[in-house]
Amino acid sequence: MRIGLTGSIACGKSTVSDFLRTLGYPVVDADAISRALTAPGGAALPAVRAAFGDGFFAADGTLDRRALGRHVFDRPDALARLNGILHPMILHEIGAQLSAYERTHGTVFGDVPLLYECGMQPQFDRIWVVSASRETQLARLQARDGLTMQEAAARIDAQMPLAEKCRLADAVISTEGPIEQTQAQVRRLLADL
Repeated sequence: MRIGLTGSIACGKSTVSDFLRTLGYPVVDADAISRALTAPGGAALPAVRAAFGDGFFAADGTLDRRALGRHVFDRPDALARLNGILHPMILHEIGAQLSAYERTHGTVFGDVPLLYECGMQPQFDRIWVVSASRETQLARLQARDGLTMQEAAARIDAQMPLAEKCRLADAVISTEGPIEQTQAQVRRLLADL
């Protein structure tokens, strides 16, 4: 069984994914795939450089992800250009990893923040959305990434509204309370499988 795990930025998907791993479930992480594609020597770097220029790269060829993020999240056309480069590569790798894990595990999870935006619903048997209030998302983003309120809001607003993701989901996991409450929700959902 393939279960898609999604939600908006700073909702707690990583917390849920980490817990699933401790329970022995494989989790394919779209963000980790994205980071690998844009790490030194990553397959996406030539196309990113061609699309955005040398200004987002250090002298050693390392991509300045933070600077590129600030640039694209204020500009829908630039974000669409970056997504056009990265998404096909990420989606291909997610599919490959899910297939590989399916051969050895009964249930595999895909942690895919833009699952709905990329139209990946058909690749999963069930979809669980991790949810938090906008205020919590903003606070987490500011603390985690050192963003201003405006930068944090731009990142949230660049994604599909969380309420819409929750409406489309098979299950919603709230991360507003203590971590033990989140883990209890996950255990209940796993028991229902």
